[in-house]
Amino acid sequence: MAITSANQLELLQTAEAVAREKMIDPGLVIEAMEESLARAAKSRYGAEMDIRVSIDRKTGRAHFTRVRTVVEEEELENYQAEMTVDQAKQYLEDPKIGDTFVEEVPPVDMGRIAAQSAKQVILQKVREAERDRQFEEFKDRAGTIINGVVKREEYGNVIVDVGRGEAILRRNEKIGREAYRPNDRIRCYIKDVRREARGPQIFLSRTAPEFMAELFKMEVPEIYDGIIEIKAVARDPGSRAKIAVISYDSSIDPVGACVGMRGSRVQAVVNELQGEKIDIIPWNEDQPTFLVNALQPAEVSKVVLDEEAERIEVVVPEEQLSLAIGRRGQNVRLASQLTGLDIDIMTEVEDSERRQKEFEERTRLFMDTLDLDEFFAQLLVSEGFTNLDEVAYVEIDELLVIDGVDEDTANELQARARDILEAQTKAALEKARELGAEDSLIEFEGLTPQMAVALAEDGVKTLEDFATCADWELAGGWTTVNGERVKDEGLLEPFEISLEEAQDMVMTARVMLGWVDPTELQDDAGETQAADDEDDQPQEAGA
Repeated sequence: MAITSANQLELLQTAEAVAREKMIDPGLVIEAMEESLARAAKSRYGAEMDIRVSIDRKTGRAHFTRVRTVVEEEELENYQAEMTVDQAKQYLEDPKIGDTFVEEVPPVDMGRIAAQSAKQVILQKVREAERDRQFEEFKDRAGTIINGVVKREEYGNVIVDVGRGEAILRRNEKIGREAYRPNDRIRCYIKDVRREARGPQIFLSRTAPEFMAELFKMEVPEIYDGIIEIKAVARDPGSRAKIAVISYDSSIDPVGACVGMRGSRVQAVVNELQGEKIDIIPWNEDQPTFLVNALQPAEVSKVVLDEEAERIEVVVPEEQLSLAIGRRGQNVRLASQLTGLDIDIMTEVEDSERRQKEFEERTRLFMDTLDLDEFFAQLLVSEGFTNLDEVAYVEIDELLVIDGVDEDTANELQARARDILEAQTKAALEKARELGAEDSLIEFEGLTPQMAVALAEDGVKTLEDFATCADWELAGGWTTVNGERVKDEGLLEPFEISLEEAQDMVMTARVMLGWVDPTELQDDAGETQAADDEDDQPQEAGA
């Protein structure tokens, strides 16, 4: 099959027809044709030749050319596509390295095999262009809702026709009791769009929290306009969900706007989610207040927040315990997801028993160490004293406010506490040395002898050992494992060392050992401070 004038226009017509059918650029189809013709020409003239084909976009005429490049003599490898400067002088005036010599060659007659090969090249290029078009079209739609038609189901996964391509709704992204048949209409959230070898893969979801947020955005104009914002969503797909909203217009109630007249707005979302019950909660910057709202419909008596551990203790009346926890722990689990906090729920009786136990332990501590009677020790605990350090080094005026304590008694109390602490420090110092702790560690600023004992018992006996520790190994922390937060016990956690303090001590040790240049730390600190100062600057209007 030769490319003659009779079928020159057919090339352009075929390219336009394929481009319209596949909704791609006709230029891409013509480029594929040029590549296929070039391959056919190489099979005719020789695979080592650099044969190129260009098709005129107006006439459809194909120009076959052979290209040879001028290279260094020692780099000459392919004699059919390359030539030296001396060889090029017969074709070019003053040839230089990198110059090319182009000469036209006769068109080729394409046999059956060559034609089949050319067809495969064109089809491959068209498929790649179509995949690129699909990826470019859908990649910016990730995070939005799309309507589609169910085509088929494969191993529990639903294949959905989304217009110019196919998407997949995996089995674990379906709401539990949903079942679909071919040609059913379906609404899904585009969770991810990936470019893969077999083409763009569009992954859908109906269980994602973002799906519910997008549905509310469609049903509630105030959310779409930005007057109301969805701050957090937690779902147990198909069963129950909680959504936290805030209004930036004081005249608009965010909960009421999301519920709608007679519940019309929220009911539309519920119907789409197969009857999933939705609690709409007002968002609050104050985490304890927000948590009280999130645990609705249960009533909360008291909330104790541990910000460093991101944990929160909630005390509820006995009769509210089952309601607060919910069926199979659903209510407290959703509240935890919504707030991002670990929640411990206890009854008022359990809270009272715990506080009573702490009171007794502190009372016993003061009785045993300070040689006090039970009544006097209880007075100290009642005034908020929890350990010997507080008694030993507190301002004496704080002891004088206790009934029955005069200045002499206060001085005696502090003297006893200091004596006990000094004895404990001395004993800890001896034990640390017995365990093999070196003076460089014991005398390190910020570490007490008791801390040195705790470190030595865990094998940290030198300043070098200490400098290799991570801050969380010293202060403790939390790790998320399989979606659950797990406590990491720190070596110095019993001494109430914060993560920042642990980090400062470790870096100081590294500087002392010469592992870290202190000027680099200063530069980093200066850059951080400058960035903070810049963030604190007031912004001009319209900035």
